[in-house]
Amino acid sequence: MLYHLFDWLKDQGVKFPGSELYRFISFRVLLAVLLSLFITLIYGRRLIRFLQRKQVGESVRDLGLAGEQMKKGTPTMGGIIIILGIIIPTLLLARLDTVYIILMLISTVWLGIIGFVDDYLKLRSKRIAQQQGAAYKKSDKDGLAGWFKILGQVGLGITVGSVLYFNSNVKIWREYQGIPKGNDTTIITKTVNNRAKHFVETKEPITTIPFVKNHEFNYTKLLPAAL
Repeated sequence: MLYHLFDWLKDQGVKFPGSELYRFISFRVLLAVLLSLFITLIYGRRLIRFLQRKQVGESVRDLGLAGEQMKKGTPTMGGIIIILGIIIPTLLLARLDTVYIILMLISTVWLGIIGFVDDYLKLRSKRIAQQQGAAYKKSDKDGLAGWFKILGQVGLGITVGSVLYFNSNVKIWREYQGIPKGNDTTIITKTVNNRAKHFVETKEPITTIPFVKNHEFNYTKLLPAAL
């Protein structure tokens, strides 16, 4: 959001000291990490105390495992802290016009909703048992059905995979070897290390690992050799 705001202000002829720093992804990543840390440490602690006051605690099944009771009383729905620590810095500091950021936000919210509903149903079952004066014992049946969770995860995987495969904005730039023709509009020229290099836009199952120079990962390595 701030990236687009400063970009728009620049087009309007308005500049703020340090606003050009937002054009560098390394600067925005650093701010995002610090903001996420602040949210999880400061507001996360307040949220945990709020959930503890509301007695929104985790129930543990007695499976005879060592240390399993240590989780008892841990506030449930604590995943909200993680979700806020991801979404808020992303909305403020990321480029919201990229398909990868949009997919990441959709995936986070999608899985967050599944987790929230699952915790809510378990919490409701616990409160109903307490109102009836019965001893509550945690059961898998109290939350979302297992098939529903799997369906949600598979549906998300299909959605993400389909967008990455069919979306025209999912492309990479490859260096063009040779001398481009003068009327070839598919090739652009960029200055890299004070040298003019030619690039062509192509659609391949390849991504790069951030902040690692000359390191690419090809998704086809995850597929069976027959494919």
